[in-house]
Amino acid sequence: MNRIKTYIIGILLLICTPSQAQMKWNQTYQTYINQYKDLAIEQMLRYRIPASITLAQGLFESAAGKSVLVLQGNNHFGIKCHNWTGPTQYHDDDARGECFRVYQDARDSYEDHSKFLARQPRYARLFELNQRDYKGWARGLKQCGYATNPQYANKLIQIIELYKLFDYDKAKRYDRFMATHSGTDQPVNAQGILHPIQKFNDNYYLIAREGDTFKTLGKEVEISWRKLARYNERDKHTVLHKGDIIYLKKKRKKAPKQYKKRPHIVQSGESMYSISQRYGIRIKYLYKMNKLDPSYKARVGDRLRVR
Repeated sequence: MNRIKTYIIGILLLICTPSQAQMKWNQTYQTYINQYKDLAIEQMLRYRIPASITLAQGLFESAAGKSVLVLQGNNHFGIKCHNWTGPTQYHDDDARGECFRVYQDARDSYEDHSKFLARQPRYARLFELNQRDYKGWARGLKQCGYATNPQYANKLIQIIELYKLFDYDKAKRYDRFMATHSGTDQPVNAQGILHPIQKFNDNYYLIAREGDTFKTLGKEVEISWRKLARYNERDKHTVLHKGDIIYLKKKRKKAPKQYKKRPHIVQSGESMYSISQRYGIRIKYLYKMNKLDPSYKARVGDRLRVR
């Protein structure tokens, strides 16, 4: 498949040096990897396609999830219609007004990408390769006609090696929560872009944007907005602000082990609640660990145990 050149050329110029030079690390790519790596591993365990290849193709074809094909149709791999009977979208690519598949969410796109490769005879020889042979897969995809870009295989290999995606080819399991919720790509926020889900203290969290509410976030991650508010010890109608940490499961009693002998020094503007959110601790246990009354207000310079 080919990228939508007119849309992503600017992004590629930001993240890639000329074809003969070395590609540079980019946070946008890393965010995409964090979001979809478990979905790629899930597909690998089901279809034997290296997770590194799936991720590298998704990154390259979709401009790290920012291409028009993703924003308008959740199409992460630039797959054209062919014999497709589902919904479609039309964009200029190798020719004007070409037909591309539209998916309900990223999970459907990843699944269809796996089936597309697994069911077409021209890709059959790739499945005879070692699952960790990402170079063989990258070169084989180009030779089998997946893309017309002469640098396609080299670009995939550069991405895999720069971001160490080959480590995911060794995976025996994946995070089912991340695979499920990172694949739900309905654009429910003003920008039409998912909130990256991250993991900390045996929990999952996202960072709120201005205009978010527990209701919109609950819809995005498929969790009751009332539960989401309870998990974060807030009223369900609380106004959220840019930068707020929103946990997706009930918070823990203590911070991670690395904070055992590292007390938190209260900074200006912090509260007991903001500190509890920072470490993923229920606020009552923060008070309890420090033998403080619930009416106590944090003061600049206080040393607080978080584990």
